[in-house]
Amino acid sequence: MPTLAPTLPERPEKLDEKPAPPIPDIDLKSPLASTELSHHRTELSTHRTALSEHRTSLSEYRTDLSTDRTELSMRRTGMSFQRTRMSADRTLMSVMRTSLSLIGFGFTIYQGFEKLRESGVIASAHAPRNFGTTLVALGIGMLVFGIGYHIRFMLGLRHTRAKMAADGLVHSDSEFPPSLTLITALVLLGTGIFAIVSMLFRIGPFG
Repeated sequence: MPTLAPTLPERPEKLDEKPAPPIPDIDLKSPLASTELSHHRTELSTHRTALSEHRTSLSEYRTDLSTDRTELSMRRTGMSFQRTRMSADRTLMSVMRTSLSLIGFGFTIYQGFEKLRESGVIASAHAPRNFGTTLVALGIGMLVFGIGYHIRFMLGLRHTRAKMAADGLVHSDSEFPPSLTLITALVLLGTGIFAIVSMLFRIGPFG
């Protein structure tokens, strides 16, 4: 797996700023004038070539820096997918806490008034029993909606990540393991369904 902080390329050494060759004082009537002018043009060409080579080195250096920045940007994008995934898990955990409160509170009301009715303290527990059952059903419904939303969101996130990885826009080295939060939510959903079935039909350990 590549490192998160690639080694920066070496910056080209600063070019010694040599002045351009001075214009020679040439006697145009002299038979050697053309030779002297040709020699001066050669010196100017050599000076321009040195400047051009230095500009090329600087351009390559900037290109290498741009490649490194692109690499880091791709990795940051990959890590942002992980942060988004963990944020979705936290959202599902909030739904689970609310659902668990509704299911637990509703079941407690149901069992409490049912025990009072069996012991003869109250004559009827019909209304509180229905209220407790409604709370449990509300908690189950909220949990079903939360799980469905979480699964749909995660499938969309995986699809977007796979598409960006195929286009070379993001690294896909890190994996998306099974969500422990989702597994726990499914177990809680099964427990809630089992509880409300026991409450309605008075079967099982919760009946």
